[in-house]
Amino acid sequence: MNFNRRNFLRGSALTVAGITLSGCDTLDSTRFSYPTRTTLKAKKPGDKLNIGVIGVGGKGWSDWNPMFANGENIVALCDVDRTQLDRGVAAIKDKIPGANVKCYTDYRKMLDECKNLDAVTVSTPDHTHAVAATRAMRQGCSVYVQKPLVRTIWEARYFEKVAKDSGVITQMGNQGSEGDGLRRNVELLHAGILGKVTEVHVWTNRPVWPQGIGRPEGSDPVPDSLDWDCWVGPAPMRPFKSGVYHTFKWRGFFDFGTGAFGDMACHTMNLPFRGLRLADVVAAETLMIDGKNNETYPNKSIVKMTYAARQGMPAVNLYWYDGNEKPSADKMPQVIATLGDVPKTGCLIIGSKGIMCSTNDYGQEAYVALKGEDKMRSTTKHEALIDIPQTIARCKSNQYLEFVNAVKGTETAYSDIDHSVPMLEGMLVGCIAQQIPGKLRWNSCQQRFVGNELANTLLMPYVRKGFEF
Repeated sequence: MNFNRRNFLRGSALTVAGITLSGCDTLDSTRFSYPTRTTLKAKKPGDKLNIGVIGVGGKGWSDWNPMFANGENIVALCDVDRTQLDRGVAAIKDKIPGANVKCYTDYRKMLDECKNLDAVTVSTPDHTHAVAATRAMRQGCSVYVQKPLVRTIWEARYFEKVAKDSGVITQMGNQGSEGDGLRRNVELLHAGILGKVTEVHVWTNRPVWPQGIGRPEGSDPVPDSLDWDCWVGPAPMRPFKSGVYHTFKWRGFFDFGTGAFGDMACHTMNLPFRGLRLADVVAAETLMIDGKNNETYPNKSIVKMTYAARQGMPAVNLYWYDGNEKPSADKMPQVIATLGDVPKTGCLIIGSKGIMCSTNDYGQEAYVALKGEDKMRSTTKHEALIDIPQTIARCKSNQYLEFVNAVKGTETAYSDIDHSVPMLEGMLVGCIAQQIPGKLRWNSCQQRFVGNELANTLLMPYVRKGFEF
């Protein structure tokens, strides 16, 4: 890996944004108790929000459409691909003939011109999340931002600072958070049904896009419908290659995405992170890696992360597996006895009084075996869990409308910065461990790796001129 180049590329962010990585705003469990924030542009429950959309197609389509179906005003659409803009306008005018929707390929121009926005959705490749969302927040807009919220640790802290300073509502798009099943399983873990938990395993079948590859040579003509300059945005400029980056395969590249870890851990780690009240990661190390190279995340890996002790609970070793790697079946005899095999994706939480296994990406369905039990039972059917009280409010509809209602003051966004930023910081430490060999020691208070300047070069994003924070 060309570390001198990476150090140079990431050297401009601190100066551009005017804040430092030092200080002692420690990411501990007290960050789960932010007071409810109200937006600068306070809305009444019956009012409609004026929403700007950044990233119309792909995942963006399923982000803004529920808000539109709820009757919110979609007043501006921005997408670097004009075919997606045309599709979005057609969908809106199909339901509201004659609707006046402004269209842009550059989010900067949209935010400069549209001063009537109450909220903005950001559903673009990871590398443009932070620059677009923080610009919107500084204008008083609440933001719904697809996972993994941002691409680098520095951006996560900057995102948090801007959100708090602006008083806006944020929601990270880990949609499984809306489910009653996830929230119930979090309640059960909060109740201590597993006793002292010291070991967690989380695994995914991702990536389903190319990783472990180098940068392709040459270039192709940019399609007339694509604004390639705005697609690249703050990242270092590179030639367009057909079918390589836009629309889906960007996820594995260091400059644009966060690989399988950053893409899926916002879902699969959601249950253990919330349920165990995890906070500071203090160490990370890649135990196995295949396909390591200079341009993209690996084909597969196993990463061990250590979370600090908190609130009387012990430190937790969390093992992340991607590329269809899984924990050994020997770790979960009750799971094998019940389900016959290790699920293709999920998480296993091991405590002194029992184990819990989630069998999907979102923590909605889980099984538990308490100490002495040979087989697992659904958390909805185990008699020892039935009378544990509900302590977490349920989402009234879905995560998108929970965000809308939070802006209007009638619900609380469950994936606001009090959850998304602490969880993301640990995940991004893991992403850096996939790039830097050896055991990394992370100091969240100082926002630096201890004794490893090579790893510290990856904390900050490159910021191309014209796309500054």
